[in-house]
Amino acid sequence: MSEQAGQLPGPQVQDGGGLAFPWGSPCLWAPHMPLGILARGMCQHRVLMEGLIWHRAALVRPRDHAEPSQMSNNSNKRAPTTATQRLKQDYLRIKKDPVPYICAEPLPSNILEWHYVVRGPEMTPYEGGYYHGKLTFPREFPFKPPSIYMITPNGRFKCNTRLCLSITDFHPDTWNPAWSVSTILTGLLSFMVEKGPTLGSVETSDFTKRQLAAQSLAFNLKDKVFCELFPEVVEEIKQKQKAQDELSSRPQALPLPDVIPDGETHHGQNGLPLLNGHAPGAGPHLAGLQQANRHHGLLGGALANLFVIVGFAAFAYTVKYVLRSIAQE
Repeated sequence: MSEQAGQLPGPQVQDGGGLAFPWGSPCLWAPHMPLGILARGMCQHRVLMEGLIWHRAALVRPRDHAEPSQMSNNSNKRAPTTATQRLKQDYLRIKKDPVPYICAEPLPSNILEWHYVVRGPEMTPYEGGYYHGKLTFPREFPFKPPSIYMITPNGRFKCNTRLCLSITDFHPDTWNPAWSVSTILTGLLSFMVEKGPTLGSVETSDFTKRQLAAQSLAFNLKDKVFCELFPEVVEEIKQKQKAQDELSSRPQALPLPDVIPDGETHHGQNGLPLLNGHAPGAGPHLAGLQQANRHHGLLGGALANLFVIVGFAAFAYTVKYVLRSIAQE
């Protein structure tokens, strides 16, 4: 076999483009061929060696050694799966343990975009207001932070502008992948009720904030996305608007001034104020009594003045008498 093996022909190209090996499968070439034959017949079997090396490399080539562009595409395809799983977990968590004053919902067509509503906390200029905004998560979430926007005019943040907070994509160096959607919304509310400036914030008075809080109800009802994602909040706003309309349309009974023509306020014997100079339930016969009371008041004032004058005259006469007595001595 040593002489015949040295004269083995090389692989032949088949019609389909493949290589045909005379001794069988190329996977089994090594055990049947002495190394000396390959060394002596290097030139003669060049084609054979190239075919064997190519075929073996194709068999043992790892699948993970893909082109860089292909690996990038694969990573981009895997990233949304991680983000989706994490956001689903956060959604279940926020439904089980809601954030105070805040509710949030993802878009049905894109889980990477969430919308939220902040109810203005009590004892703040935002009380009574409803503030709509959105969170935009990257495909690499939770390893990269989201962007935060405020849509409803509020007097604290600019509308439809990325907010610079430590929990947003403005500060990826401070982002913690363990932070959830609940953590993000809690941080947003905490910063909203403060007055610290940041990129995307505005400075307004408390009066302006209260005005915008009252206007936020009608503003949000014009937003289609808001109405679709938060039907319960929409119903809540409509009920509040209805109550406000009923209160404003109700005639307000203003009390008549408790003043009679002489410009003085009087009270009855029982301590109750006289309504426009008349006691409640009194008849027209009290008009004469009121006139008598007016004359009585005038007479009392005149007598008081007379007593003052007489007293001053007596005091002056006494002083004069004392001075005269001293002079005579």
